[in-house]
Amino acid sequence: MQVSLLIYQSQGAFAERDDPDRRAAFWAERIPYYHAMRAAGVLADAVGLQPPATAVTLRVRNGQRIVEDGPYADTKEQLGGVLILDVPDLTAAVDWMWRFPGLKTGVVELRPNLPPLAASGTPLAEASLEKAG
Repeated sequence: MQVSLLIYQSQGAFAERDDPDRRAAFWAERIPYYHAMRAAGVLADAVGLQPPATAVTLRVRNGQRIVEDGPYADTKEQLGGVLILDVPDLTAAVDWMWRFPGLKTGVVELRPNLPPLAASGTPLAEASLEKAG
């Protein structure tokens, strides 16, 4: 099964990650964690995100397009990256979650991934795939 680990971090963690003088310390614990997941064969994909200030939020209200600078929510922690794991079950996913070094200062949310569109069997998914192909 595939699950996503959504990594939330504070403004301070974003600053540490991007500061040339503190970057090495930030990644010192994380890189071995990612290597361990890759060696175990559970890391399907990973992506880090730029800081929240670089975000653009879009919505449509009353037929009008609205574009706003910044993240969707103004909270203490913001989404900093996503890890996609391919694990046998949720217990294994939670085990990997507890090992994440960023838990000392941030939050990790686990969500099971939806099955691929082609496997969902819904008419909408089949129609979308036919148009795209």
